[in-house]
Amino acid sequence: MNKLIKEYIVSINSAIEKEDFGDKPQVLYEPIRYIMSLGGKRMRPLLSLLSYQLYGKNIKDIIPASLAVEIFHNFTLMHDDIMDNAPLRRGQQTVHEKWNNPVAILSGDVMLVKAYQQIIAHCPKEKLTDILEKFNQCAIEVCEGQQIDMNFEEQEQVHESEYLEMIRLKTAVLLGFSLEFGGILAMDNEADQALLYQMGVNAGIGFQLMDDLLDVYADQEKFGKQVGGDIIANKKTFLLIKANELASGENTVELNKWLAASDFDKEEKVNAVKSIYDKLNIKKLTEAKMNEYFKKAFQNLEDLDAPSERKIIIMDFFNYLINREQ
Repeated sequence: MNKLIKEYIVSINSAIEKEDFGDKPQVLYEPIRYIMSLGGKRMRPLLSLLSYQLYGKNIKDIIPASLAVEIFHNFTLMHDDIMDNAPLRRGQQTVHEKWNNPVAILSGDVMLVKAYQQIIAHCPKEKLTDILEKFNQCAIEVCEGQQIDMNFEEQEQVHESEYLEMIRLKTAVLLGFSLEFGGILAMDNEADQALLYQMGVNAGIGFQLMDDLLDVYADQEKFGKQVGGDIIANKKTFLLIKANELASGENTVELNKWLAASDFDKEEKVNAVKSIYDKLNIKKLTEAKMNEYFKKAFQNLEDLDAPSERKIIIMDFFNYLINREQ
């Protein structure tokens, strides 16, 4: 990872550690400090800093404002974990497991308000209306994406276009806003602001497709979690959707058998479904779709009216993420 990016992440983490999220009642505010301390890539505030520096600005000026997108992101994780009944987040107990569901719901609600407070306190007043309107739209779309994803669990068939729209909403629009946010704070060029947003959306879709792919094809020793988790859970990822679309004959019978199975050996199921994916060339198809979106993101970056030497750090960061194995 680029040395400068590491320094930016250190600055973000330092600001989070110093942030006063609240005091009493302790049971309301302690979960906020807890989830914010669990780490993560800090990708969203980092993207805001990276777009801000494109225009020759000092990133220290917007670190407090950039925390808004990280607080919002962690709010969504806190509530998502309740909906998914997830026991772990970043290797540690989820908030609702460590405390309980009502505490996690209420602490998450406060985090959403804190995100707005962060924007209002640290953004120029003349830009507040624009920022809040865009943030509101982003927040609504993230919730829409989460609901669509939950709908997929009950939906017998999901089409590729539906899946891509879901991940655009659930994951990619917040990356888009994060880049756009830094751009709005740095300059007034609306064309560039729009390009920054689109770059984040395109990259975000590509990264989610990469996550789908890594879940099946990553090296177990490097992956950090169980390879094949999506297969075990029958999660409707891009890979499963394409397999359902392309399978015929024996492949269809075999795939449906494993999707319907309630009592099975996990390793056997993963290997069997992965074998079907291999026969249908699903890995190559997923890589092609993923790279299609990465190519769009790099084109957005190239089209920006900013110095080439300042674009390199974003290009390096995207390439680092594209080449990751976990």
